[in-house]
Amino acid sequence: MNNRIYRRHDVEKLTGLSRSTLYAMMAEGTFPKPVKLGKRAVGWHELDIQEWIQTRSIEGV
Repeated sequence: MNNRIYRRHDVEKLTGLSRSTLYAMMAEGTFPKPVKLGKRAVGWHELDIQEWIQTRSIEGV
């Protein structure tokens, strides 16, 4: 199974959340933590983002 890494810009587009909201939600523990890709780069596993989106859509029903 391919597990793509999304960069922040991609995550913002997929979730509709701003950068500050993403980081605030991570601090609250309500959004997946990123993985470190380099000294100043992070990304999120595709599966983590898809699960988060799916959970949000189920809660909104």
